[in-house]
Amino acid sequence: MIDKTLLTRAIDEYLSSTDAFLVDLTVSADNRIVIEIDSPTGIDIDDCVALTRAIEARFDRDADDYELEVGSAGLTSPFKVRGQYDKYVGSSVTLLTADGRKLHGRLVAVGEGEGMDFPFTVAESEKVKEPGKKRPVIVEKELTFRPSDVKQITCDIDFK
Repeated sequence: MIDKTLLTRAIDEYLSSTDAFLVDLTVSADNRIVIEIDSPTGIDIDDCVALTRAIEARFDRDADDYELEVGSAGLTSPFKVRGQYDKYVGSSVTLLTADGRKLHGRLVAVGEGEGMDFPFTVAESEKVKEPGKKRPVIVEKELTFRPSDVKQITCDIDFK
């Protein structure tokens, strides 16, 4: 069976010379390897092919008999690593909080922190009826969370 630690190290070494980062890595009991990568500038098929070749050069298929799938993290996939938060600053997001609330807003900022322990701020728009006004006004309120406060956060796709 492929050693996940060695594989992670090999992937990180390869990706260190690019702007891409590892999002997810799974190695099943039957040696099926699935790798998800992402980048602030996006991932294309050439990036996936290059990583596949780099892994195949380090891990002999005849010795380990593995199946390898390298792909990009989908646009609507839940955020799994810090790099995805950084990539989508300024974008519309939907998050499901740990207490079950569903919020829609704009990812405004990502703060400093180690690993997955960092604050991030989402600006949520809400209509407020002010006294004496005929129409409600839209007010943005900023909410700060940590990844541990949310069950899931995804980037929204808007085709307008």
